[in-house]
Amino acid sequence: MAPQRNAGAGAEAELPEYAGHYRLESCLGSGGMGVVHLARSTSGMKLAVKVVHAEFARDPEFRGRFRQEVAAARTVSGAFTASVVDADPEAERPWMATLFIPGPTLSDHVKRNGPMAPAQLRRLMAGLAEAMRDIHRVGVVHRDLKPSNVLLAEDGPKVIDFGISRPKNSELRTETGKLIGTPPFMAPEQFRRPREVGPAADVFALGSVLVHAATGRGPFDSDSPYVVAYQVVHDEPDLNGVPEDLAPLVLRCLAKEPEDRPTPDELMRELRSVSASYDTQAFIPAQRTSADEAQRQGLEENAENAENAEKPAQLPIVRRRQRTIFAAGALGLVACGALVAVQLLGGEGNSPKETGTRSTSAAFRAWEAQPVSAAGAPQCSYGAGKLICAQAGQVYALAPSDGTLLWRHSVTTSRTSGLPVVSGGLVQPSLGEGRRLEALDPTSGKPRWQRDVPTYTGMQVAGDMLLLTGADGTVSGVDSASGDEKWSHRIPGQQAPYFDSFPGDPLAYASRTSDDGSSTRVTAVDPTSGDVRWDVRLKGTLKPVGSSDGSVFFLSADPIDGDTEAVVRYSPESKSTRRVALPVSRVGAHATVQGNRVYLMSAGGFLEAVNMDARKWLWHMGTSVSRGSGPVVGHGHVYFTAADGRLLAVDARTGTLAGQTAPRLGTNSDRVPGTLNEPAIIDGHVYASAPDGTVFGVDAAKPSAW
Repeated sequence: MAPQRNAGAGAEAELPEYAGHYRLESCLGSGGMGVVHLARSTSGMKLAVKVVHAEFARDPEFRGRFRQEVAAARTVSGAFTASVVDADPEAERPWMATLFIPGPTLSDHVKRNGPMAPAQLRRLMAGLAEAMRDIHRVGVVHRDLKPSNVLLAEDGPKVIDFGISRPKNSELRTETGKLIGTPPFMAPEQFRRPREVGPAADVFALGSVLVHAATGRGPFDSDSPYVVAYQVVHDEPDLNGVPEDLAPLVLRCLAKEPEDRPTPDELMRELRSVSASYDTQAFIPAQRTSADEAQRQGLEENAENAENAEKPAQLPIVRRRQRTIFAAGALGLVACGALVAVQLLGGEGNSPKETGTRSTSAAFRAWEAQPVSAAGAPQCSYGAGKLICAQAGQVYALAPSDGTLLWRHSVTTSRTSGLPVVSGGLVQPSLGEGRRLEALDPTSGKPRWQRDVPTYTGMQVAGDMLLLTGADGTVSGVDSASGDEKWSHRIPGQQAPYFDSFPGDPLAYASRTSDDGSSTRVTAVDPTSGDVRWDVRLKGTLKPVGSSDGSVFFLSADPIDGDTEAVVRYSPESKSTRRVALPVSRVGAHATVQGNRVYLMSAGGFLEAVNMDARKWLWHMGTSVSRGSGPVVGHGHVYFTAADGRLLAVDARTGTLAGQTAPRLGTNSDRVPGTLNEPAIIDGHVYASAPDGTVFGVDAAKPSAW
């Protein structure tokens, strides 16, 4: 579909057929600064491309602001925003492409459906608080949060349009005496001290947005933007219609002085019970057609927007001297240690392609085991028919059927340094640095052997062997069943190797990246003998993440900042390499492999799937979490845990949320764990641990019933 003319934007709404190499298919919306089009990438991925009007492209100040918008949008890309795919702020007509996210804006939702119900409001407030926290954490102040800049996506609210946001370290300043914003959603300091606006201004706007969602109007309501500006600075907000349990919190957000407003973290603590338990479908009306969704992407900046201040307006800054305000009407941009099945590492014979494929027992009921200790989430694995967990100087076993505590054993360290595993038929309690090894009987928890060894700096289970890396780089292979050392020597080409091993794969892999990050040497070692099976140098900074059908999979990172840029597959039999680039680089990515597919979870809770055979990016979703564990796959779903103790399931075929458990936060809810525990899929059940110290099991096939 060719780009459509928007009468409201005049001739400038007639845009070129392409922006960069992206074909513009149809108009999503038009505003004072530019036009947003639906487009497709070469691979067919849907994008929203914002192209600015020619009159602004000739304005050096606007170009500077657009560069800043692109930089801000790239910085905050994550679970609560539309990720930037590409941009060219230096083009004759500057443009920016983001992922297309179907769903109505909050403004459109309220217009069509009326005020939100109390439960929806609480979820919305929790989601926006979490979004503001993530945006502020990277040093960006949005400065224009309003209903038309909140997109109600399937997996939770997204904050869009960073056209007037500003990094804290930015040197770009608005013209003297002018400011940009939307009066009913601007904080008092944006009128009084526009150059001193900080994160608290976004909290004020959040409060105003909540009032609009609850009542269909703002807390300061007038047909005149001049009157609204005066009310924002001098009058008390009108909270009639806001639910009683939310009104005090909203009132705090609308405090006149920035220091009197809560921070996003404080808001999240107040809303803890709902910030961690989105019913994401609560925002979404009945399914719409793709054409309808494209129209819902349309941004509410045109003349018929019911939000009065969405129109450009000239009004005075509230000071002794008269100043000018310009409400820009900027176009809103829409894109729009671990709980693991360690028995797979041993000799218990599960397929490497999918864990836990056996049918669910009809007698199984969801269970939750009470904490053995209050010291955070246990680190657990599955082996010898039991869940083996470690926490605060002790190891214990639970029955997978109902969570019954089977035995408990104290270890010498006061804290766990890694998850316990079953290897060689015995429990190995700790995988951290040290001098002492111990193996336990999985039935009773009693020691079967103990061994003092030279100080080791790394340890990895590979089949029925323990691979210990010494301080001098020597690797020793220890039989897990007896504790006997079977071999000890250096690995050629690897100075101080740390190994990766994967379910169903008989080999262990050591990798070493060159000093300049241009290549990585990968050595495949037989853990039973220490013999090198193959050795290769591959291009890029690579980290092994899985294996399947004889091939090894890697994440390829930028050698400078460490962000993941691509997925790489190496097949030693054919000595061939395949690389699939990600549309957007990812921070802190974890991955799992199932057949020819790789599933990635990255910072910001961004989950995606890549088909290596087809060289195709299958789907992506911004989850409702700010950070997720490494993903695991089984029963047609991708499972992961969140920092608040939720277990979430996503449809592995479509990338849509299938279900989630309630949060399990515990007393230390303000502490952020360094690592998140991966769930395990065993016999048709999913097991996970949580920050409150509990371990729980649910039916893997029925996430909607969690």
